[in-house]
Amino acid sequence: MTKKMLQFVHRDQHLPEKRDASKRRQDFDEIYQEYDPAAAAEQASRCSQCGVPFCQVHCPLHNNIPDWLMLTAEDRLEEAYELSQSTNNFPEICGRICPQDRLCEGNCVIEQAGHGTVTIGSVEKYITDTAWEKGWVKPVKPLRERTESVGIIGAGPAGLAAAEELRRKGYQVHVYDRYDRVGGLMIYGIPNFKLEKDIVERRANLLRDSAVTFHLNFEIGKDSTLEELRAKHAAVLIATGVYKGRDIKMPGVGLKNILPALDFLTASNRKGLGDDVPAFDDGSLNAAGKNVVVIGGGDTAMDCVRTAVRQGAKSVKCLYRRDRQNMPGSQREVKHAEEEGVEFIWLSAPEAFMGDTEVEAVRASRVHLGVADATGRQTPQILEGSSFTVEADIAIKALGFDPEDLPQMFDSADLTVTRWGTLKVDFRTMMTSLDGVFGAGDIVRGASLVVWAVRDGRDVAEQIHSYIQKNAVAEPAIAKPVTGERAVA
Repeated sequence: MTKKMLQFVHRDQHLPEKRDASKRRQDFDEIYQEYDPAAAAEQASRCSQCGVPFCQVHCPLHNNIPDWLMLTAEDRLEEAYELSQSTNNFPEICGRICPQDRLCEGNCVIEQAGHGTVTIGSVEKYITDTAWEKGWVKPVKPLRERTESVGIIGAGPAGLAAAEELRRKGYQVHVYDRYDRVGGLMIYGIPNFKLEKDIVERRANLLRDSAVTFHLNFEIGKDSTLEELRAKHAAVLIATGVYKGRDIKMPGVGLKNILPALDFLTASNRKGLGDDVPAFDDGSLNAAGKNVVVIGGGDTAMDCVRTAVRQGAKSVKCLYRRDRQNMPGSQREVKHAEEEGVEFIWLSAPEAFMGDTEVEAVRASRVHLGVADATGRQTPQILEGSSFTVEADIAIKALGFDPEDLPQMFDSADLTVTRWGTLKVDFRTMMTSLDGVFGAGDIVRGASLVVWAVRDGRDVAEQIHSYIQKNAVAEPAIAKPVTGERAVA
């Protein structure tokens, strides 16, 4: 280990080469190039092989990071892939879109010591991309097939992770989704420059090859009721995610060209996928040549500002009521956005949208951060007389997401939700108020990260398996014919 590892004192941190901002502004391609094998092995060798690996502790999936870093450094990539995928259903996706600066890499011991973190996410992406190229990624082939079927509502990361884990156990898995493609927000919400869509579609095809059945353009409450699904399957999982954009109450909110973030991002992603998008073509959901103001400071806001830049916006500004250190989004994403020409107006709270019929400007006030509230975050306080205006042809509301009203949508009044509208589950079993109906992902925990959805999907698959096993009706013993004193099989 000492020869291959612990090289952080001799080797500096190097991420894969990043495309120049002036070039990446012109397209939606991913911004990082691939590692070559020597560079990947070198960066993996910087790992200190901690006795208590904080990177693993702070990963929602508890990936065996030090082990697959060591295998990468030793050029044992197939073994590294097998270890990586054993705890993560989508390692190449998490390697691209996880906020590693807040999770594994942000808690790396050598990062805390000032040597620069091991580039865990980039190595994870390299390992799995290599596995796909080499043909090491195979469809699931269960040891034996089971007769029981499981219905999964939602083809996002939680539903897909659960589907794969249940197929490993031999269940007949049916995934229902109201959209026309598999992937949920991974396909329509996350821009290509962070996650190219062929990466998601490749996973969807692998699940099809694993005999997962997808029912697309299928809406529960219209094409089928929840009760009909319960009657059809041994268990049902609700993993719909949260899609309802949070609104903002202030004067002028009803003006034209004030857009929900997901509408803006979905139109851009559909256009990139080759779909016919009239609202994009007529300019309604297209930032080209316009002054764009995005309100919010999370990862969705970062996706919006960087998308607007690539669409050819005249200017792109982001208003956020706290400072850079207190924003919920990834600091790396902020840095990328700044490199691409986005202007951040920190400590600014919007007060009103201005215009006659269409938005023309956003009026905001300066903010002072006061004492911390119950969550530990400093409370924004408006500074009197500090109003200012920002020109806007398009204003995008990127304020987070809330659950839709599932009991009403599914016509299931007995499906209990919390006061926030998320599904209420028994966290020991992940079962909802309806027997045999489970919940996982954002619809249970609220808007969160893809990696947490994968964790939930894996966990709920175990709970569903336990439930079906517990409730399985024992098959009657088959009487064996007897000849004389000897049983004949």
